[in-house]
Amino acid sequence: MLGAAAAVFRETGGEGTLEAVARRADVGIGTLYRHFPTREALFQAVYRREIDQLAALALKLESSDDAVAGLRDFLHALVGMVATKKGMGKALAVAIDGSSEIACYSYATLSVAMERLHAAAAAGGRLRADVSAEDMLQTVIGMCLARREDHWEPTVLRMVDVFMDGLRREPPMQDELPPA
Repeated sequence: MLGAAAAVFRETGGEGTLEAVARRADVGIGTLYRHFPTREALFQAVYRREIDQLAALALKLESSDDAVAGLRDFLHALVGMVATKKGMGKALAVAIDGSSEIACYSYATLSVAMERLHAAAAAGGRLRADVSAEDMLQTVIGMCLARREDHWEPTVLRMVDVFMDGLRREPPMQDELPPA
């Protein structure tokens, strides 16, 4: 049901009806209401699911052979999650303030995931050392929230790639290595 709800909310900018969610999930409206008695409860469950999926993806990407590519993949997935959240913006406004349980949970979960991926990429010296995981997380979320037009995701994904290219440090050339 949560996958169906996320798809409906993303497609409709959060305006999709619970009946549309039930149809997409191939369940009756009563079943939907038994699991999610309010629209807000459904929105929060969808949002929490997306945060949990990002955390699981980060764990998977952490062992990637190319830590910088893994970090880029995570940031691309983060853009997709923000797209769903933006679609639910009005409904989540009350639930997602800086002190709500779900806001604290999402911030802590994303921060830990980002820190681990950032550390793996920075450990190999392939990422600028003066940009923190927090800087990166805030920058990408800011890029997403700054876009107001429809179909903004491709532009932000391109900008995430530009951002990552700017953070990448190529290994030093042989003649640049300090004497042994």
